[in-house]
Amino acid sequence: MKPNNQNHSTLFHPSYRSDIDGLRGLAVLAVVFFHAFPNWVNAGYLGKGGFTGVDIFFVISGFLISSILFKSLADGSFSFIKFYEKRINRIFPALIIVLIFSLIFGWFILLPHEFFQLGKHVIGAVTYTNNIMYWKESGYFDNESITKPLLHLWSLSIEEQFYIFWPLLLWVCYKKKLNLLTITVLVFFFSFYSHIHKIQLNKVAAFYAAHLRMWELLVGSLVAYINISKNNWRLRFFDKVDNLLAALIFSHKIQSNGEVLKNFQSVVGAVLIVFGIIFIDKTKLFPGWWALFLPVLGTALVIGAGSIAWVNRKILSNKVLVAFGLISYPLYLWHWPLLSFAEIVESGSPSRNLRISIIIVSIALSFLTYIFVEKPIRFGRFQRQKNIVMVCAMLIIGVSGFAAYKNHLTPKSNTLEITKYISFSGYEKPADEYINDQYKFGQLGTNQSKKIALIGDSHAEQYRNTFANIYKNHDQEKKYPSVIYNFEYVDTNGLVVLSNNLLKDETVSAVVFSKFWALNYVSDKINYAVRCCGSGQGGSVGGNAYHEPLSEEQMDAIDRQLEGAAISLIKAGKKVYFVLDNPFGEEFSPKGLVKRSLSHGFEITHSGLSKDLVLERSQPSRDRIIRVAKKTGAQLIDPIDYLCGESYCSALTNNEAPIYKDYDHLSLYAVKNLVHYLDFIVTK
Repeated sequence: MKPNNQNHSTLFHPSYRSDIDGLRGLAVLAVVFFHAFPNWVNAGYLGKGGFTGVDIFFVISGFLISSILFKSLADGSFSFIKFYEKRINRIFPALIIVLIFSLIFGWFILLPHEFFQLGKHVIGAVTYTNNIMYWKESGYFDNESITKPLLHLWSLSIEEQFYIFWPLLLWVCYKKKLNLLTITVLVFFFSFYSHIHKIQLNKVAAFYAAHLRMWELLVGSLVAYINISKNNWRLRFFDKVDNLLAALIFSHKIQSNGEVLKNFQSVVGAVLIVFGIIFIDKTKLFPGWWALFLPVLGTALVIGAGSIAWVNRKILSNKVLVAFGLISYPLYLWHWPLLSFAEIVESGSPSRNLRISIIIVSIALSFLTYIFVEKPIRFGRFQRQKNIVMVCAMLIIGVSGFAAYKNHLTPKSNTLEITKYISFSGYEKPADEYINDQYKFGQLGTNQSKKIALIGDSHAEQYRNTFANIYKNHDQEKKYPSVIYNFEYVDTNGLVVLSNNLLKDETVSAVVFSKFWALNYVSDKINYAVRCCGSGQGGSVGGNAYHEPLSEEQMDAIDRQLEGAAISLIKAGKKVYFVLDNPFGEEFSPKGLVKRSLSHGFEITHSGLSKDLVLERSQPSRDRIIRVAKKTGAQLIDPIDYLCGESYCSALTNNEAPIYKDYDHLSLYAVKNLVHYLDFIVTK
């Protein structure tokens, strides 16, 4: 592109292409279907790769924005102020409405910790850093994605970060008279190479980091450059390709006019896009090469074919797809919060009819937003004044989000007593905890000549506050043994290695093994979909929603490891204790005790489970640990004997305090005030 010294008063804007709106419509419908009907998708009926609609959006955005930038720089009309005014004008109207709705609706139906998180995500939406927030939130105590009403804004954040970086880089390079095509290609390769390298190490980072997804928008930028550039050698090359395709396809010679190539690439591009939507699934290492060769390359070919190509003209430009393309942005914004809030209110996956109703409502709201909000604001007079008002509105929304995040703005549910006990974070550290110099473990107590070791996973971690309370409530002059603890070794092999390190330490008189044994043996009695991600219980903990069950041989191998560890410790003169599983299940989670509906508001249920069902649910791991203890001479501690009555295990104490803090962990209140079945280890 050669510079044109003519100065224009407005930025260049690409000519309207109905086929691109049709492509937007296809992309948003794929995304909405994927989100709304996961059971159909997972069953393989249609749209397993509907999430690739976001990749289509990325390429379209890169093409349109870069078309504006390349042309405006070339003809001397580029202005940062005008560019960002256009971005505000395009993005803010619908986003403001959806954010206001989310905050207001969230105030009525969310629990305090959910509203706190919503406030945090509103801040991310206003500052366009949601992708970074979700990247950092992905972890052991994280909520399931469906319980985050603004999760879908991660893609908008990536686009906005691109809109900040890319214009500045192109402007600097243009002023330095550098070749913009070369710069685009270099940045594309840097981003894609970094992405491919990172996806092998950290899939979450490769998915959410803007610089690792920028290559998708840059593919659109490359198409924009080729589309705008009139380089003679490039035109001759395309003519030769067009002639070659014509000779291969047709039996008689036809005059080259470029249409054969354009039709061919639009057909190939459409096939790649459809293949991506149908065949890519969540098990693939995505985005990576799958995204490059299916939705991204497919979209680039379709856009590059131009509006005269047959697929673009006859299929993508049909009125239905174009109509959905016109509302694609508000539809993308509306559908996810409505689905998310429905999942939260229903305490689980909404019915099929409710999901269909939600999509119909989303489409209706999107048309209303487009007609009564977007069009009046985007077009007409007083554009700068409108933008100033919208910036102020976003600032107010951001302040409201910050107030919710800092608990200055609390939801309606904050008046419920039970909400004080709902916690999906880790346990607080005891005030008197310090680090043992020898093992670098946490330690409570001052007795260095006699210690008790507590090792395991978070089901051991929950008891450190129990031991802290023992020291707090008893006379320290009795010199009870200290307690050292480590919760890093969550698998059985690591637990055994750790116990072996204690064999020769004569100051360690006892070792307490406490784990979530049902999880350790990958029990099929655990509701992994609830525990891992909080579907229905929002914020429960644990890894993936599906766990491959262990064979009898694998479980026997775990038994032998535990037996070996216990026998070695006992031979070394130490006492060994196995703490069995406490009751677990959604019936015990405080959040599971809160039922909510749009018509009746919040209700507290007195849930729990019969003791027989609790014991049955803890199998087969319970019997296996009991056999290990009997075989080795280790002692058993059974929380069920203390936390349950003769026939029933309650989720609440007599004074209505929750005994559990989530699906399978005891509440901080319980471990401090109710748990006394470990006292004898220290006080005897």
